[in-house]
Amino acid sequence: MLDTLHIENIAVVKEADIDIGPGFTVLTGETGAGKSIIIDAINLLLGARPNREMIRAGEDTAVASAVFSSVPAAVLAAMSDMGIRVEEDGSLFLQRSVSEMGKAVTRIGGRPISVSAQKELIGQLIAIHGQHENQLFLDPDTHIGYLDDYIELEGPLKAYQELYRSYSEIRQKMRALQKDDQEKTRLSDLLRYQISDIDAGKLKVGEEEQLLEKRIKIRNAEKITKQVNTVYASLRGGDSHSVVEQLDRAISSLDRISEYVPEAAGFSEKLSEYRYEIEDIAETVISYVDDETADPTKLLDKIETRLDAIARLKKKYGATVEDVIAFRERAAAELADLISSEEKIAELDTARKQIYLQLKEAAEVLTAKRIEGGKQLSEKIMHELAFLDMEKVRFAVSVKPSISAEGGETVKTYHTRGCDRVEFLISTNPGEPLKPLEKIASGGELSRIMLAAKCVTAGTESLGTMIFDEVDTGVSGGTSQKIGRKLKELGKSGCQVICVTHSAQIAALADTHLFISKHETDGRVETVVTVLDHDGRVEELSRIIGGLEITDGIRTTAEEMLLAGQKM
Repeated sequence: MLDTLHIENIAVVKEADIDIGPGFTVLTGETGAGKSIIIDAINLLLGARPNREMIRAGEDTAVASAVFSSVPAAVLAAMSDMGIRVEEDGSLFLQRSVSEMGKAVTRIGGRPISVSAQKELIGQLIAIHGQHENQLFLDPDTHIGYLDDYIELEGPLKAYQELYRSYSEIRQKMRALQKDDQEKTRLSDLLRYQISDIDAGKLKVGEEEQLLEKRIKIRNAEKITKQVNTVYASLRGGDSHSVVEQLDRAISSLDRISEYVPEAAGFSEKLSEYRYEIEDIAETVISYVDDETADPTKLLDKIETRLDAIARLKKKYGATVEDVIAFRERAAAELADLISSEEKIAELDTARKQIYLQLKEAAEVLTAKRIEGGKQLSEKIMHELAFLDMEKVRFAVSVKPSISAEGGETVKTYHTRGCDRVEFLISTNPGEPLKPLEKIASGGELSRIMLAAKCVTAGTESLGTMIFDEVDTGVSGGTSQKIGRKLKELGKSGCQVICVTHSAQIAALADTHLFISKHETDGRVETVVTVLDHDGRVEELSRIIGGLEITDGIRTTAEEMLLAGQKM
């Protein structure tokens, strides 16, 4: 739900903070007061292309921001996946600023995001329905989704999609194997060369690290030998100054006095342990002097040659020895597939035919449910349209096979949602044939059709915030009241509804009434948004009804309309 909308330096709005409550909210005001600016600001938040002309004269930046509450779990999860911080209370803060160069920056939770991410997230929270904003509903590619949501097709659709995924994977494997003979020969020769090249290297995991260590040791052999000899001589050398000789004397002395000093035996035993440990260290250290270093130049050349061979293979087949070995295994598997491709193709084709039968059956289930559900949806939408005084309008959901040309023939094709093409058709005048919904010319007419559709699907989809603009265009007062009643019903169904209107009948039914007006401040015009109380609503309804001359009778009528509207 849209809680707060902040607008700053957009057109004639210097600064406005609009608190929008739940349920049904209307925006009214005189022509040119700035109602369209509110819609422009929301469109900006939805990801519309920025325009530097929208920036208030004399200012550098225009800003639109909003706070949403009760954000759907799917949107919060998507934000988390994008690394966007989610508020503890589950709210979302969105801001978009436009510079004087026409460049826009969008932030969610203080973090900059791309326009595509902005559209993906905020498009799930707000939908604007007006003359220019219904393109998604007009797109036939979206109609199958609307219908499936209405008939709650999630279970059967998921079962079909699992089969479709398996079917597509098998076909992809078959296409990979069904290369022409020349391509197979070329690829087989390449794979055999790569396998032979790697095998000739006789790579072993860990060998390179061992060679690098050995190279370092050989390059520093003289230093190692000198220091090792020093250590060995100090610990176990033959002269009387070595640690082992000194310990031997100390142990012998302790043994001689152990008869008189009992503790001496324990010390002697400890020193004996130290002696054996030091002797072991000395023997280990002396082993560092490798006999192979007798001809270090020859051995170093051998190591360098081997390291060069390993480096050559890594350059061609992978960053590490493990990667090169893995490359060889993949190449061998691919070569085996090519050698036995005909047999594998036959096996895959058998599996494909088996899954196809299941896929076809699952698709037929979807088709049957869509045909039946389409009839129900059409009837309910026409019922709603009749209530909105569009009883001559015919609405139909067309469910036809999805087809394509293949091998010179027209064949049924399967896609991620089955094998159907769903399209909404309409006839607005008696005697005219049903035509695609996109042929409708009237924005107001389309908005009322959208309203009817949303009233029908209110129980099966998450509606979020819906904004209706021009929904009352070209209709009578009685029809306006019916439109208002439907908008109010939507507001009660859990959807937040905002409507820009010139109709007193619609405005009288709102839960919240926002009045858009212009005032002159310091010689400049500014747009102000005011939340009207009861008396303010009576005056605004009177203005809408009576125009310039507002009589007591008009005020009485406005009062009665408002009271009646609040009881609905």
